[in-house]
Amino acid sequence: MPEQVMLITGSGKGIGKYLAEYYSAKGYRVIGCSRSEVDFKLDNYRHFCLDVSDEKKVKEMFAEINRSFGRLDILVNNAGIASMNHVLLTPLETVHKILNTNVVGTFLFCREAAKLMRKNKSGRIVNFATVATPLKLEGEAIYASSKAAVVSLTEVLARELAQFGITVNAVGPTPVKTDLIRSVPPQKIEDLIRRQAIPRLGEFRDISNVIDFFIRPESDFVTGAVIYLGGV
Repeated sequence: MPEQVMLITGSGKGIGKYLAEYYSAKGYRVIGCSRSEVDFKLDNYRHFCLDVSDEKKVKEMFAEINRSFGRLDILVNNAGIASMNHVLLTPLETVHKILNTNVVGTFLFCREAAKLMRKNKSGRIVNFATVATPLKLEGEAIYASSKAAVVSLTEVLARELAQFGITVNAVGPTPVKTDLIRSVPPQKIEDLIRRQAIPRLGEFRDISNVIDFFIRPESDFVTGAVIYLGGV
């Protein structure tokens, strides 16, 4: 079996960095991307600098992936931004930033990845949802809405891409100790955790466990699924 090529967006820090390290150590050929250069080096890892919503740059990166590897087996759409604001205090600029990264970026990467994957009639796409959507988290109207769009996109693409042997699923993490929640008041985090069936912060391993399941060869009959962590 050829070496599996995996693309992880938002791999510069947090969950994305962990996933790059985790899958590189497992022997995958990992490609990562973020807005800036990374401060780490890994075996079997290559990094690109771009904004995930920049169509021109995204297409250029996929063309380079095709030239260098001739294939893409797995896409993990981890890149995402959030902002905790009451709707009355949410600037339009923030709305556009969140939607561009979380929705437009996810769409672009799914589309371009599918073009490469269908050549081999096989592929795995894992998108990122959030428990903020089913828990209807106050102060996260645009973030939760953007991830609701990702869930809908996941479900529709699962049907559109099934004919090419490509599965499309999503994982919905609880808060994890990363930069994404650093600006959130501790009381807000505690309130959210109490609403979960399992009242604790998420850990990186919780997320990679779900991704491991989705990308297994034996999971070729699993598509259009969203697994929320923690029990919502």
